[in-house]
Amino acid sequence: MKKFLRFAKNSNHVMVIATVALFAAGLFILWIASLRIPALESIEERRIDSSTKIYDRTGEILLYDMSQDVRREQITLDKISPYVKSATIAIEDKDFYKHHGFVLSSFLRAVWANVTSLSFSQGGSTITQQVVKNSILTKDKTPTRKLKELILALKLEKVLTKEEILSLYLNEIPYGGTIYGVEEASHAFFGKSASDLTLAESAYLASLPKAPSYYSPYGSHLDALETRKNIVLSEMLKQGLISEEELQTAVNEKVVFKERQDNGLIKAPHFVFFVIDFLAKKYGEDALQHNGYKIVTTLDYDIQQDAEAIAKKYGPINQEKFNGENNATVVIDPKTGEILAMTGSRDYFDKSIDGNFNAALGLRQPGSTFKPFVYSVLFNKGFTSETVLFDAQIQFSTACPPDNFTTDDPCYAPGNYDEKFRGPMTIRNALAQSINIPAVEASYLAGVPNSIKLAQSMGIGSLTDPSKYGLSLVLGGGAVSLLDLTSAYSVFANDGIRNPYTPVLWVEDGQGNVIDKSIPFPKRVLPEETARTISNILSDNVARTPGYGPNSPLYVAERDVAVKTGTSNDYRDAWIVGYAPNITVGAWVGNNDNSPMAKKVAGLIVSPMWRELMDKILPKLPVEAFVPPEPLDPDLKPVLRGEVGPGPHSILHWVDKDNPRGPVPSNPGNDPQYSYWEYGIARWVSLNGGSFNQPTTDNIQPTTGPQPAGAGFVPLPTPLGF
Repeated sequence: MKKFLRFAKNSNHVMVIATVALFAAGLFILWIASLRIPALESIEERRIDSSTKIYDRTGEILLYDMSQDVRREQITLDKISPYVKSATIAIEDKDFYKHHGFVLSSFLRAVWANVTSLSFSQGGSTITQQVVKNSILTKDKTPTRKLKELILALKLEKVLTKEEILSLYLNEIPYGGTIYGVEEASHAFFGKSASDLTLAESAYLASLPKAPSYYSPYGSHLDALETRKNIVLSEMLKQGLISEEELQTAVNEKVVFKERQDNGLIKAPHFVFFVIDFLAKKYGEDALQHNGYKIVTTLDYDIQQDAEAIAKKYGPINQEKFNGENNATVVIDPKTGEILAMTGSRDYFDKSIDGNFNAALGLRQPGSTFKPFVYSVLFNKGFTSETVLFDAQIQFSTACPPDNFTTDDPCYAPGNYDEKFRGPMTIRNALAQSINIPAVEASYLAGVPNSIKLAQSMGIGSLTDPSKYGLSLVLGGGAVSLLDLTSAYSVFANDGIRNPYTPVLWVEDGQGNVIDKSIPFPKRVLPEETARTISNILSDNVARTPGYGPNSPLYVAERDVAVKTGTSNDYRDAWIVGYAPNITVGAWVGNNDNSPMAKKVAGLIVSPMWRELMDKILPKLPVEAFVPPEPLDPDLKPVLRGEVGPGPHSILHWVDKDNPRGPVPSNPGNDPQYSYWEYGIARWVSLNGGSFNQPTTDNIQPTTGPQPAGAGFVPLPTPLGF
C-alpha cells in the first residue's frame, strides 16, 4: 500500500512537471509564430533611428547631429562590383552560401559570451542575422534578442534568396558617419559607382562595417585600416575568390580616398570625431549611431573658437617663414583631465594640407619635451635641481673609442642645438635651457626603462617596448601624440596627481536619463616634491634666459606658468607644452607628410601661437601659484648642492647613480660610462684653459670644426673629498 501511495505521489509530480513543460513549450511555439518577417519592401524602407547629438560642456551648443545628413542610395545587386560581394562574404560570413541563417558554433559562442558577461551584446552574426538586426529588430539589448535574431534569420532564409539577402545587406550596412550602403560609400570614399570599384577599393570597403569609426580612412588608425584590408584580401585568396596575382596587384595598388565632405554641418570637427571614436569603443558603433544619445562633452566652445582662430592665423605665417604648414593644439584642465579644446590641423576643411587628419593624435618625435620625464626619475632617486652635470663632448657608446665624437652606428655622441658646450651646469639650468648633453647623462643615470615606465604612468601610451629605445629617448627618440603629451604634463601641473583625459561629461538616453557620467579617478603617479621641482624649473625665467632671452613668449608676467619646448631631428616637429596649476596647453607645428621645416625653427615657430592662446585663456581663470619645492638639505653632498669638486670629475665620480645620497663610490671606474665621461670632461677643461670652481652658464666653448681627440688631456687624480 505504501509503495502504491508513493508511486501515485511521484506520478502526480511527473504529471505536474509534464503539464508545465507542455504549457511552456506551447507558449514558446506561439512566441516563435508571433515573430513575423516584414514584406521585402518595408525592409528596404529602412527606419532611421533616433539621432545621437553631440554638445559642448554647457549642453546647449550643438556640435554635431550624427543623422542630420544621412546618405543612402539603393541599387540592385547586378550594379555592385563582384569584388565587393566577394570581399564582404570573405570577411563577414565565409559560409554565407552554405548555412540557413546562422552558424551554430558561432551562435553558441555568442550566447556563452553574453551569459558570462551579462552584456547581451556579443556578435558572431552571419550576414542574414545582420540584416535582421539592422532592419527588423529594435536596438534594445535583451537576453531574448539574440534568440529572436536567430529565429527570424531562419525565417528570412525561407522567404528570400541568398542574393536578395546579400543585396539587402550591402544596401543597409553603415560605412561610417551618415553613410549607408555600398553605393553611397563608393561615391563618398572613391567618387565612383559601386559597379566600378577595384579589388583594392572593395577590400577597403569590406573592412569598414566591423568598426566604421575606428577604421575610417579619415581617422587616426590608417595603419589598422591597411592591415584589415590586407586581411580581407588574404581571406579572399584562402577561399579561392581571387588569385595570388590579383592579391599582389591589390596590395600594391595606390588607392586615393576622396576628400571628406561634411558641408560645414559640424563644429570642432577634430574633437567631435575623436569623441565618436572614443564612445564607439565603449558602446559600439551601432548603438552610438542609432540610440538617440545626447552626449555632453568637455569642450569649452569659447576656448575652442580661440584655438581654431589662432591655428588658422599662424598656419600660413609658419608655412611662409618656416615651411611648416600645419599645427595642432590641445587644452586640458589638469584638475579633472577634461579636454577643453582640440584642433587637429590649422583648418579641418583645408584639403591642401590634409586638414581632415587629426595631428593631435598622430605619433611624432617629441624632441626635448621628453626631458622632464627623465629628470623626474632622477629627482625620485634623490638627485636635486642643483646637481652638477657636465655639458661636454662625450661619446656615450662603449662600443666606440672615447675620442670618437660621431653618431655613426654604433657610436652616439650627440651635440647641442647651438653646437656649443658649456661645461658644468646644474640640472636646473640644463633643463631650463634645454641643453642636450646633460640630458643624455640624466638618461643614463635614470635608466631608460625607468624613464619609460614613469612616462607611461603619467599618460604616455605609445612607448610600449622599452627594448626599442636607448639614451636618445631623452632627446625625443620615441614617438608620442600631442594629446598624450599634454595630458602627461598635466600631472606636473597637478602636483603629481594624474587625471586621465576625458572628452565626455555625461551621456543621456533618448528619454533624458543619464546613463553614463565621467567620474574622475585621480591617482598619484609622481611624488609631490618631484612635480613641484619640475614646475619650479620650467617656470624659472632667470634659469631659462641664457637660452631664450629674458622676454621670450615663454615668460608670462604676473602668472606662474611652466613651459617646455622641443624640436625633433631634422626639424620635422616643433612642440611646446606649458601649464599653470589650473590649465595645460600643448601645441605642435610641422607637416603632415613629415617633411622637414627650416633649420631656424626651434621654439620660434610654435611659441607665439601657444602664447596667444594662453593669453586668451588665463584672464578667465583664477590666479594660482605653484607651490615651491622644499629647500635643499645643507648636509647634502656638494655635487648635489651646485658645487664642483676638485679634478673636476663627472657626477659618476661622486655618486652611485642608484643611491646618489649614499656613500661616494669606492671604485667609480666600475661603471662602464665612467672613463668616457671623465675623458670628455678633461678634454673640455683643457680646451677652456684650465680648472674652475663653480658651474656657470657663461663657460661657452664653440665647436667650429674638428678638434684634436686628445688635445691637452688632463691626467685624472685619485678620488678626493670636497
